[in-house]
Amino acid sequence: MAGITFKNVVKTYDNGVTVVPDLNLEIKDKEFVVLVGPSGCGKSTTLRMIAGLESITDGELYIGDKLMNAVAPKNRNIAMVFQNYALYPHLSVYKNMTFALELAKVPKDEMKKKVQWAAEILGLEPYLDRKPKALSGGQRQRVALGRAMVRDPEVFLLDEPLSNLDAKLRTEMRSQISKLHKRLGTTFVYVTHDQTEAMTMGDRICVMKDGIVQQFDTPQNLYDHPCNLFVAGFIGSPQMNFIDAKVKKTSTGYALCFGDAEVAADRPELASYEGKTVVLGIRPEDLHAEPQFFGKGNVIDAYIDLDEMMGSESYLYLEYAGQKMIARVPARYAKRAEENIQLAIDTETIHLFDKETEKAI
Repeated sequence: MAGITFKNVVKTYDNGVTVVPDLNLEIKDKEFVVLVGPSGCGKSTTLRMIAGLESITDGELYIGDKLMNAVAPKNRNIAMVFQNYALYPHLSVYKNMTFALELAKVPKDEMKKKVQWAAEILGLEPYLDRKPKALSGGQRQRVALGRAMVRDPEVFLLDEPLSNLDAKLRTEMRSQISKLHKRLGTTFVYVTHDQTEAMTMGDRICVMKDGIVQQFDTPQNLYDHPCNLFVAGFIGSPQMNFIDAKVKKTSTGYALCFGDAEVAADRPELASYEGKTVVLGIRPEDLHAEPQFFGKGNVIDAYIDLDEMMGSESYLYLEYAGQKMIARVPARYAKRAEENIQLAIDTETIHLFDKETEKAI
């Protein structure tokens, strides 16, 4: 078993700066967990504490049922894949992959079998005699993965491994790493600031801010039920629209009023917010330009500042009642910049947040 447990873990540097104030996190055995958040949120520090590259100031870290606070990195049975690959430039691909095995005095026949196994899975067989400088970025990243695989670790740690690759290669490597996880059946902990990577790869995602876990959940639950404004704004592309709206009591429930719009919201939890301002969250894809969505009320007439043609769809940057918004609509229904467009708001998918606490209502 190679689950990972953080119990009240604190990380404070010598200069007195605390980057992780109180971390409680449980990663299950064989799970693919992604740590995501903006730069400086503590995600890489958390990963490095698992690896033993950063000491723990306070609290307890377990891998399986073993306390790891004082265990040296080489004795933790983990493998780490770095952002810059960290390959030895003077060694061949084969030698890079066997380096740790040679230090562990693994027999040569066994080393050869392990390298051949990893090279076959990763498509590296033609490159085993090459030096890293003769490889592309994607090939170097696969070598770094192969070097980790041959060690047969209990835990794989990946620190922004795709950030140096171009967009097409990133997409290819995302699918390769996901397939690798399923094939190996090992615990993966993956750090990224890219929420697309997080959503497409993780069994569960840990969203962090200022060293604090904001929400730890499945990708679908994070998207459908964000617990606060930060998570709602961080997960989703383009990001969710946030609009200040006043809560009004109506004959059928409540309405959220901004500009000339009154968005129906049959939400009993709004009773305590009557007459107050809340934050209305609308995802760009929930602003509809298609005719079948009209006739249901909740239609706004917004001005288009900018239109971005994305192929089959367009991103429309809008202004309505002094508020900025983004709509994601099928290209055939989009209009040009400096025109007005009517958009229907899907009231079934709106999100509501307390303006003071920023927590979901």
